[in-house]
Amino acid sequence: MVFWEGYLSDESMGTFAPIVVYWIYAGFYQLLPPLDGYRLHTRKEEEEKNLVPLSTVVKGVLLQQLVQATVAQMLFLLTSNANSTGITIQPSIPIQLLQIAFAMFVMDTWQYFVHRYMHQNKFLYRHVHSQHHRLVVPYAIGALYNHPLEGLLLDTLGGAISYLVAGMTARTAVIFFSFAVIKTVDDHCGLWLPGNIFHILFQNNTAYHDIHHQLQGTKYNYSQPFFSIWDKLLGTYMPYTLVKRREGGYEARLRKD
Repeated sequence: MVFWEGYLSDESMGTFAPIVVYWIYAGFYQLLPPLDGYRLHTRKEEEEKNLVPLSTVVKGVLLQQLVQATVAQMLFLLTSNANSTGITIQPSIPIQLLQIAFAMFVMDTWQYFVHRYMHQNKFLYRHVHSQHHRLVVPYAIGALYNHPLEGLLLDTLGGAISYLVAGMTARTAVIFFSFAVIKTVDDHCGLWLPGNIFHILFQNNTAYHDIHHQLQGTKYNYSQPFFSIWDKLLGTYMPYTLVKRREGGYEARLRKD
C-alpha cells in the first residue's frame, strides 16, 4: 500500500513524480540564502562565467522533461504486467532494493560511456554536449539543462534501459527515478553543505562533478550520477582537494597524483 494508491496509478506517478521532485528539490536550493561560506564558486564567478540566463535554462529543462514524460508513459504502457483485475504483483522489498541497486549500476554504466563519447567526439561536443557546459558554475535548477538530443540519449534512454534491465515495476521506478533526480540535482547544486548525506555516502558528489565542469577537468570525472567506478577503472578519475577560500566558501582544486 502506498499513499497515492486510489488517486494515481503507479504509471502516472512514475512519469510525473520525478518531474515534481526535481522542481521541489531544485527550488529548495534556489530559495536558500546566498550561503557564501559553503559555495564552491563565488556569486561573481557564477555571473561572469555562465553563458546562459536562468530563463533559458528553465525552458531547456522543461523541454527535456516533456520528452522524458512522453517516453515514460509509452514505456510503462508497453511493459505493464497487470493481471486481469488490473493489479500488478509487487516483488518483495529486498528484491526491489536489489533491482534499484542494479539499475543504479546500469544507469552509471550507460551515462559514463555516452557522456565520455560526447566529450571525445568533437562534433558531438561542439554541437550537443557543450550546451550543458555553458553552465561553467553549476547550480541546482540547471542539473538537467542539456541539448534535447543529449537529454534523450543520456538521461531518457539511460533511464529506460535501467528500468528494463533491472526488471522493476512502475511502483519501484517511482522510487528509483525520484532518487536519481534528487542525486543529480544535488551534484549540480554548487554548495558543500555540512552534513549533506550525499557527500557522506557517495564519492561522486557536488565537488566531484564540479571538477568536471572546470576547464582543466573536462576530460575527467565523467561518472554520473551515483558512483565513480568507471572513472577509476578506465583512468579518467581526477582526485581533488577542497580548500577554504580566504573570502569564504570552498574551492575544489585538481590534485594530479
